[in-house]
Amino acid sequence: MRIEVWADMVCPWAYIGKRRLEKALACPALAGLDAEVVWRPYRIDPTAPSQATPVDESSAAAVADGAAASCTLGPSPAQSRVLVSQVAAEEGFGPEWGAAWRAGSFDAHHLLTLAYEHGGSVLQDQVAEQVLKAHFLDHLDISDRRLLQGIADRAGFPGGALLDSGAADREVRELLLIGKARGIATSPTIVVGDRALAGAQPAEVMADFLTEAAGVRTREIPEEVQRLRWSESLLDQRDPLGALTLLQPLLARHGDDLNVRRLAARGYFHSAQLSRAHDVLRQLVADAPDDSYTRLMLGRTLQRLGRSEEAAVHLKMAAAMTPEFA
Repeated sequence: MRIEVWADMVCPWAYIGKRRLEKALACPALAGLDAEVVWRPYRIDPTAPSQATPVDESSAAAVADGAAASCTLGPSPAQSRVLVSQVAAEEGFGPEWGAAWRAGSFDAHHLLTLAYEHGGSVLQDQVAEQVLKAHFLDHLDISDRRLLQGIADRAGFPGGALLDSGAADREVRELLLIGKARGIATSPTIVVGDRALAGAQPAEVMADFLTEAAGVRTREIPEEVQRLRWSESLLDQRDPLGALTLLQPLLARHGDDLNVRRLAARGYFHSAQLSRAHDVLRQLVADAPDDSYTRLMLGRTLQRLGRSEEAAVHLKMAAAMTPEFA
């Protein structure tokens, strides 16, 4: 069973959640479970500066409030700042707990992705532990590539060189978009198949969740279908550029598919790439002349291009085929 943990390396609840997940997996009820834990990227502080800054009282509150806003456990930001320290102590992190730097986590997510590609979930989990320990217990700057290279060297893979090459850049950006498309809004969120558990819940709650998930057979959905659904979700969330990013592999491999082309046309239209939208929609109308929605989109695209007379023809036909488009 694959257990995905969508979390940010600068989120205190992520480290607490890691400990609780380890306890859950050690429960007798889950003995013998063949589980693979995979870390996925999520960002609670996307505005963190590229150059890390020491944490002062105001920035500590800002980071803690960001964690509280994306975690279901804190009843309020102020209460969560107190709660997270109490829970960290209960989980055995000791008096040294706490971040000393407001650091961007993008490179740390790169390193985790590279670790998984290089050595699977076991290596990735080792790297995740070292990154979280560096941030919360050793008070180090995890945006420093020299620090990340040291972690990779100790783990036994060439992560530093791969970071410098940008090897995982596209994949991390895609994973962040996939998380958004799937509705991930909490760090950490544990996902098994189509089931999700938000927040660093107590170990017994996690164990119950995993036990229930293990007993459910899920139907495998082809990767192409998932990408199509994720792209549509991003369009619904008004992120057309993100949708187009996830669509690119489908356009390359299945560029003739009508559904892929329709979504691409929507992405171009809503990102104001009107010439591209026009070209795709014009061909779609030729290939599927009875598709009223495509004619509606083409008409609206032509309107925005200032070609009102051409637009009127397609808008009238769309309304005739589907009256609610009038």
